[in-house]
Amino acid sequence: MSSQENSESLPEAQATAHGAVETAGDPFADPGLPAHKPRIQDIDERAAKRSERAVAFLFFLSMVATVGFIASYVIFPVDKIVFIFPFGHVSVLNFALGLTLGVALFCIGAGAVHWARTLMSDVEMPAERHEIAAPPEVKAQVLADFKQGAAESGFGRRKLIRNTMFGALALVPLSGVMLLRDLGTLPEDKLRHTMWSKGKALINMNTNEPLRPEDLTVGSLTFAKPEGLEETAEDFQTQIAKAALMLVRIKPEDIKDKRELEWSHQGIVAYSKICTHVGCPISLYEQQTHHVLCPCHQSTFDLSDGARVIFGPAGHALPQLRIGVNDEGYLEALGDFEEPVGPAFWERG
Repeated sequence: MSSQENSESLPEAQATAHGAVETAGDPFADPGLPAHKPRIQDIDERAAKRSERAVAFLFFLSMVATVGFIASYVIFPVDKIVFIFPFGHVSVLNFALGLTLGVALFCIGAGAVHWARTLMSDVEMPAERHEIAAPPEVKAQVLADFKQGAAESGFGRRKLIRNTMFGALALVPLSGVMLLRDLGTLPEDKLRHTMWSKGKALINMNTNEPLRPEDLTVGSLTFAKPEGLEETAEDFQTQIAKAALMLVRIKPEDIKDKRELEWSHQGIVAYSKICTHVGCPISLYEQQTHHVLCPCHQSTFDLSDGARVIFGPAGHALPQLRIGVNDEGYLEALGDFEEPVGPAFWERG
């Protein structure tokens, strides 16, 4: 029997080029959507009310958790460690923040999912692919579908859900605001003051001993810290970043600035070691010109003329510390710096 006779004897089959046979029609035909089955909430208003209350409860719980997140920031200290089974010893602050923020976000998501699955319309709406630029009738249809979806979701009619959802969404961003606390405490006026005060001795950074005028020779450069500041102190780096001092002895007749001469002692001048550009420590001194150079960006200051800027990107002169000698013959500060040390900041005025 020929292949043509085989084809004629199988009216429901189709012969392929390779002799294979497949059934007539499209084997990948779209079976269509199953028949829609209404949910209990669609036919029982009491069930719908229960779902509404459940969604509202989740949104309300999210609000409570957000308030708990903020309260945790205020109540729990950073260094408090507790044992929590099965996690072991953990930071109570971190544990409270993670738990409350997780509950707040989870409840918003769970409430939205429960709302969509029980109260919003679950009728599937097939739509054909179309060009990106929709014709006017499609735009009108989309707008009508949106209005229909809004009406079916009960967003306008179910005020309890709507109001609690707004409350949860309004409170959750406050968690992000509270995280700004991790940037540190507010500076207040801390940038304007250092540890220097009247009567504090100048301590040599190398020997950790009080300085006498005879310890400094003309042309020498010495670094000092305020009395009472120890390297073992927890806030040493914070304090020395503002209080670091450099001492230079210049012949009094070589000092050009009148105030600089009045604030010095026998030609010993004390200036902040912190560069006024970006806060680098200044350490390079040229004896003949009395210039100090910042190694970071080459800002140069004239210590014989009020430490004014003569080169580089620094914006203003180095602050000078007024010094004198106490009854025991040691160099001491006669007050704090008259202006903030280091780089300029926007609140400086």
